[in-house]
Amino acid sequence: MTASPSAFIKGAGSLIAGLGVTIKAFFQPVVTSQYPRQLLNISPRFRSHTKLVADRDNPEKNGCIACGICVRNCPSGSIKKVEGEKREGEKRKTATSYLLDFTTCSQCGICVETCPSAALDFSADFNLAGFKREDFHFDLVKEFEKRKKTS
Repeated sequence: MTASPSAFIKGAGSLIAGLGVTIKAFFQPVVTSQYPRQLLNISPRFRSHTKLVADRDNPEKNGCIACGICVRNCPSGSIKKVEGEKREGEKRKTATSYLLDFTTCSQCGICVETCPSAALDFSADFNLAGFKREDFHFDLVKEFEKRKKTS
């Protein structure tokens, strides 16, 4: 059985079309990023784990009033514990411990939306890596203190 000339022409046309796509891609600019040395711009709407935001009146302290609304509204139970204390000379409580288990977080944003003091927001930590689950258990009060020291 021999191939007909029309099948040969059809196959050659297909080969030329495929080579055309390859050659076109060869001359386009490179879009690869050299990741550790060159960081990509993150979308402004990127959602990573939540973080505590500074109080509007006093930027030295976090804005969380330890009311527990975020704990009650979290559908996946990721916010384990929010504790606070009323300090001398202050009108309201201040969070002293805010434990978040990011391994179970669904990043729905309900905690951020329901916070009455607007003390929660999403962080821009995109390169989280760890070898065990405990590496993704965060105390947001301690992380706020670390960010405050570095800035």
